[in-house]
Amino acid sequence: MRIHMPKPNEKQRLALSDNHRYVAYGGARGGGKSWFVRWKAVLLCARYPGIKILITRRTYKELTNNHIIPLQQMLGSVCRFHRTDKCFRFPNGSSIWFGYCDGEGDLGQYQGAEYDVWFADEAGQFQESWLTQIDACVRGANHFPKRTYYTLNPGGPSHGYFKRLFIDRRFRPGEDPKDYAFIQALVTDNEALLSQQPEYIKSLEKLPPKLKEAWLFGRWDVYEGQFFEDFHPDPPPDKGDPQTLRRQRRWCHVIEPFDIPKSWTVYRSYDWGYGKPFSFGWWAVDYDGVLYRILELYGCTDTPNQGVRWTVEKQMQEARRLEQTHPMLKGREIRGVADPSIWDGSRGDSVADTAMKYGLYFTPGVNDRIPGWMQVHYRLAFDENGYANLYVFPSCKAFIRTIPLLQFDKHRPEDLDTEGEDHVADEVRYMCMARPIRPQAEDASPGSLSLDPLGRW
Repeated sequence: MRIHMPKPNEKQRLALSDNHRYVAYGGARGGGKSWFVRWKAVLLCARYPGIKILITRRTYKELTNNHIIPLQQMLGSVCRFHRTDKCFRFPNGSSIWFGYCDGEGDLGQYQGAEYDVWFADEAGQFQESWLTQIDACVRGANHFPKRTYYTLNPGGPSHGYFKRLFIDRRFRPGEDPKDYAFIQALVTDNEALLSQQPEYIKSLEKLPPKLKEAWLFGRWDVYEGQFFEDFHPDPPPDKGDPQTLRRQRRWCHVIEPFDIPKSWTVYRSYDWGYGKPFSFGWWAVDYDGVLYRILELYGCTDTPNQGVRWTVEKQMQEARRLEQTHPMLKGREIRGVADPSIWDGSRGDSVADTAMKYGLYFTPGVNDRIPGWMQVHYRLAFDENGYANLYVFPSCKAFIRTIPLLQFDKHRPEDLDTEGEDHVADEVRYMCMARPIRPQAEDASPGSLSLDPLGRW
């Protein structure tokens, strides 16, 4: 069969020729992702008679607009789209199938199915569990290549999953680094788009700073929907030498460890978990009331947001062991604050009762969510000289990993989405509510609104 293919740009050419098991393409708006999906699928069908390909989006309407209609125009009379089966069938026996997944209930259509190649278009909008379940369908006892292609932008429910694999390249057991390749394509790589629509790049440049960084420059450490966009693990690139600034604790929340003076107060914050992760955080408080997260104990498996299923006894034993042996905690009097639900003794000894048996004492944390989040924001805010009221030691990896990934609740814009991995955030909230502060700057002019230390009008 003969189909005329336009010349790809350099990034599209790289993606078309890549043969890794997992290929991520894109990373910004306007990089020519949909064009790549359609032409790579067609080329595979022409090259391998009988190959079976799957293209997915969140909804069937998106599939129709972005792929089915353009493919009908591209393929012309070469092959016909079968609406009942939702697939194109080629004369050589190859086929392109279309599937959607907008919720757990849609996964049933993939049960028992087999495909040779899967294109997950706008893959960042899928949940990580959906991605892994559909990827299990990429199999078959034949000679066809088995590949999964992801097109994506920063953001979305699986932002952390893709950032870990393709940007940070932090692999877990069973994940071979040689299987993964990322090809970043920016709008500036898409000459065809810019020649036809030169104003598109200007529309991206006018976006709010956060969206502009993600969609125009493809930055993965900032994206629309971040709840804690004010957390900065690294100094801004235009503020000077990063190592110097880190030592100075300016414009950066993650700082180098230092010896904690014996006269400083130390706190322990705690969020209970079993099937979901539990989280302990230990905090030093200096003479000015600044919080330093110096140590943590996070009960999570290699799978994000999955608990290690430790009993209360084991959690408290390990926390007690750390407090008796760790140089930063040993010999100190430690104050505790925790989720008030741990005092629920309706089924026997409460979590708080068990903690006391191991010498760990807590006071109930203030569980007002919105004021609590405001306290965290107040702490993270930098003053005009680049100093904050909350810092984190590099060993607190759960904080550094999970806090940037949390997103706003779609139904309560001022709250955090509890579907995310929010366990560290919750115990941080209890800690901040135990030592409330005022914002860095308040407008006290007549007639203005102001917030009290607990974030209330």
